[in-house]
Amino acid sequence: MYATQHLTDPPDTYRPVPLLLDKVIVVSGIGPGLGHSLTIEAALMGADLVLVSRTETKLRKLADEVAALGRRALVATTDITDEQQRRALVERSLDEFGRVDCLINNAFAIPPMNPITQIELDALRAANETNVFAPLRLSALFADALERSRGSIVMLNSCVSYSSQPEYSGYKLSKGALAHLASSLATELGPRGIRVNSVAPSYVYEGINKAYFDWLADQAGVDHAEIYRRKAAPTDLRRLAGPEEVARAALFLASDLATAVTGQMLTVDCGEFHR
Repeated sequence: MYATQHLTDPPDTYRPVPLLLDKVIVVSGIGPGLGHSLTIEAALMGADLVLVSRTETKLRKLADEVAALGRRALVATTDITDEQQRRALVERSLDEFGRVDCLINNAFAIPPMNPITQIELDALRAANETNVFAPLRLSALFADALERSRGSIVMLNSCVSYSSQPEYSGYKLSKGALAHLASSLATELGPRGIRVNSVAPSYVYEGINKAYFDWLADQAGVDHAEIYRRKAAPTDLRRLAGPEEVARAALFLASDLATAVTGQMLTVDCGEFHR
């Protein structure tokens, strides 16, 4: 347990409410961090889930967690960069549930951590197949179902767009393109009653970033808690958001509390950036 844990826990006043009761939420990019939190928080809010990633064992374990909360989960092993598998995902989702109320495009491939002029174009193309083109195609393929449910799309973006560090250039390229994609989809799909929004966290205090902080601490000759303090220092709340907090913000956009919200980027960063 890290020394910063008392700062990183979300406020204990939160209690789940059924904002998504009986809605069907498709979540791509299921993993141990934000994908897991999106799934569990949605189930706690009353949703049924379509769980999408390439690893079936991981999905089945999470489906069991959803079932323990009294909700249903479809295990949909899918390579979202493959068009045939994307189409099959839509068919399976509708065959299982008969409707889809929200698509959450959470999957992400990490581009090389190099200055933009030093990244091979093939590496950028490969990353953007997952980060940009897959969300585009999934949004297009689910659009008919979302029109019927007057549903929504949520893109998981990043506050990397608000800073400019050479090592994040490939990451910023992907997320910048995804932001423009979300804006374009909001305009195109709005007349069909489909809302499209984005959530932009800064550092999310979960497994990958905890490991990254460990590496930074080792490089700097300090402890993990010191790296945490440095990363949290620019925020108004002097802490970093947990994955559950980011998930709840995304799911707010999927709920009926946000029926007039579209084309927006919601920053979830404990006050690091004011936009």
